[in-house]
Amino acid sequence: MKVSFLIFCCTVAVYAHSQSHSHRTERSLKFPDIAGYKTMKCDLHQHTVFSDGNVWPNIRVQESLKDGLDAISLTEHLEYQPHKADIPHPDRNRSYELALTEAKSHNLIIIRGSEITRSMPPGHSNAIFIEDANKLLISDSIQVFQEAKRQKAFTFWNHPSWIRQRPNGIATLTDMHRRLIKDKLLDGIEVVNEHTYSDEALQIALDNNLTIMGTSDIHGLIDWEHNVPHGHRPITLVFAKEANAEAIHEGLSNRRTVALHNNLLIGRDEFLVPLVEASLKVDTAFYADKSDVLTLVIRNLTSIEFTLQNRSGYTLHEHSDLVTVQPGEKETINVKTVKRLPNVSLKFEVLNAINAPNRHPVITLKGKMQ
Repeated sequence: MKVSFLIFCCTVAVYAHSQSHSHRTERSLKFPDIAGYKTMKCDLHQHTVFSDGNVWPNIRVQESLKDGLDAISLTEHLEYQPHKADIPHPDRNRSYELALTEAKSHNLIIIRGSEITRSMPPGHSNAIFIEDANKLLISDSIQVFQEAKRQKAFTFWNHPSWIRQRPNGIATLTDMHRRLIKDKLLDGIEVVNEHTYSDEALQIALDNNLTIMGTSDIHGLIDWEHNVPHGHRPITLVFAKEANAEAIHEGLSNRRTVALHNNLLIGRDEFLVPLVEASLKVDTAFYADKSDVLTLVIRNLTSIEFTLQNRSGYTLHEHSDLVTVQPGEKETINVKTVKRLPNVSLKFEVLNAINAPNRHPVITLKGKMQ
């Protein structure tokens, strides 16, 4: 993608204007913590003019602050440098350094990373938490992963269903990927990249014990490419023991993630179910006088919409078996429990969540009767 300096100049003027030290805004992505972990909102695949993106690194920081993210990585292509005639930079760490400077007065974690850019196999992969991007300029496709691991990197396979490298759009393991996984040189896989979700990539993650990732892979402006404020970027939710880079690295390495794509949550039940149950709370539960119909008020604590299918064994009085709970809002449902229950414990299938291709998790909404 060729840089447009007109776009670049305009974006600098817009985003450099009136930036607050707080990164909580109306458009911020919101998710609750789960038991034992902090929910860290991360976008770990982004580009700037230091590879094939259209903006300076400070813009990426400012966009992330507006979206309420906790951590980002600017993963410039190591081998693909289309703007080097205009922006020569022999140091592949420069983008990271500029982002770090921009973020120093904000509560945003900047993770050093690079994109290993190869034809298939192995295709494109990110190495994050690296020490020096310059040392990854190695021609051999196995040796570059070995060097990344010497730097204690977390590595993941980028856009495995990218039509330019997979014309049928189906993510497929090659012998080289199998070797990288066997030798513990590949840790994760993007099941969500930019605007695409891949069932096949999710199955590869589940079959090979890889970390489930979601990223924006942004090259242009987040607001334009994801129709903000009506839409939002894809991210990886990392369940970390503390709110710092080391804890995010540990969480990624131990596969404690859920990927977000529009209103879709993708992950393993071990973390997906606790996240949804923490996101949807029973605000009020009661029986009106002379009624055996339970009134239930469900509060959505997140910035995404949930679609629930009733699996409680009871029918609903006003809804069909489908219930939608809007972001940050409450939804009232009436449940025909036949007789009065002493407490609330109702099962729902979460249709906007995926724990395997064509499968959705079931959660239990619990609450105290008033």
